[in-house]
Amino acid sequence: MAEKAQVTETTAEMKFSEDELKSLQDLQNNYQEKQMVLGQLSVQRILLNQQSEALEARMTEVEQEYQTVQQEERELVAKLNEKYGPGQLDPATGVFTPTA
Repeated sequence: MAEKAQVTETTAEMKFSEDELKSLQDLQNNYQEKQMVLGQLSVQRILLNQQSEALEARMTEVEQEYQTVQQEERELVAKLNEKYGPGQLDPATGVFTPTA
């Protein structure tokens, strides 16, 4: 008759070695550190996105102001041409020389 292999169940508690416990603790600490750094990086990304959005809004605002200044220039040139006719202005002296 064939012998049956005996399976022995052990319910006795086993204790990890100090080195194993330290390795597990180090691993847990590394996970916590990486989670904290990921959180910090996420906050930095949010702040950078906010700064980028503010920059874009300011760029749009200044571009519109620039266009307004260009329009003011066109209107002033038209007004001065209407009053004095075509010519050259020396901005340093304020002397206008009409074109013949």
